[in-house]
Amino acid sequence: QVQLVESGGGSVQAGGSLRLSCAVSGKLGSRNCMGWFRQAPGKEREGVAVIYSGDSRYYYAENADSVKGRFTISQDNAKNTVSLQMNSLKPEDSGMYYCAARGGYTCSPLDLRQRGGGFNYWGQGTQVTVSS
Repeated sequence: QVQLVESGGGSVQAGGSLRLSCAVSGKLGSRNCMGWFRQAPGKEREGVAVIYSGDSRYYYAENADSVKGRFTISQDNAKNTVSLQMNSLKPEDSGMYYCAARGGYTCSPLDLRQRGGGFNYWGQGTQVTVSS
């Protein structure tokens, strides 16, 4: 059974940083697309970043509050972890952050646009609160 456990959330002031980690256990396979998604109260879940275990190719969400340039997704295949380093945090980055995984083919920007609809393994989430 595959389990994803997030950690590292918390409360920070705008401009601060947090590092989220996702520990993966169970038989996930050697080629997976791992991602971070977030959901603010009253809003739809949205993609943040995805990374492919096969070649570490990654994509970030491209939207009005783009995380590109501020967030960095990384993975440690030896430790079965995926991390999200978040810098220059803004209040609009607040929300529940979820780690997710799916097997098979490589990641693409579609994974983010689909808001994680194709991912079949999810963590419980970790709360991020950014105050102004």
